Amino acid sequence: MTQVSASPLSVFSAPHLHALALGWKMLLFRGICAILFGVVAVLMPLPTLATLIWMFAAFCIVDGVFALVAAVSGRAKAYAPTWWLVVVGVLGIAAGIAIFEFPGEAGLLMLKFIAFMAIFRGVFEIVGAIQLRKVISNEWMLILGGLIDIAFGVYVLAFPGRSALAMIMVLGIFAIISGVSLVALAMRLKKHVPAA
Repeated sequence: MTQVSASPLSVFSAPHLHALALGWKMLLFRGICAILFGVVAVLMPLPTLATLIWMFAAFCIVDGVFALVAAVSGRAKAYAPTWWLVVVGVLGIAAGIAIFEFPGEAGLLMLKFIAFMAIFRGVFEIVGAIQLRKVISNEWMLILGGLIDIAFGVYVLAFPGRSALAMIMVLGIFAIISGVSLVALAMRLKKHVPAA
């Protein structure tokens, strides 16, 4: 039987928090990857446009795999329905494969997918924050990250004809903000990991 380390929150009052805390390393890894991707996009937008398309394809696939792993492992049931994680995972993997297969058309596809992914991720983060509001403080950080994701997605859908350079810069900023949000959440969740 598993024992939980001493915490002001008992296991019985915070089972969702402990279930979410088990995946803190995955959140941290995803956050670091997003920050690195964002820094490259902001610092070298023109010379690396093709590379960014390939990197984004790989990011979509990795993110999709992580979502499917979370769905299959059952660790995410406390904060997200399994079907939702499966949908997010399958869409991420499918989009990544499509970008690899059709790099010429990937620009527009990437913009649309970025927009929808940002909107879905934002909704997911807000729902998660609402579910966790009774067991963590400062859930507003996750809500703010969700609102930023949604606003970014709507912006991309509303103005798809803007320059690729501007989109790459915005994508980089979005990735950095989203990554910092995930890293901050992971560090907070690390304090609630159940003891072995």
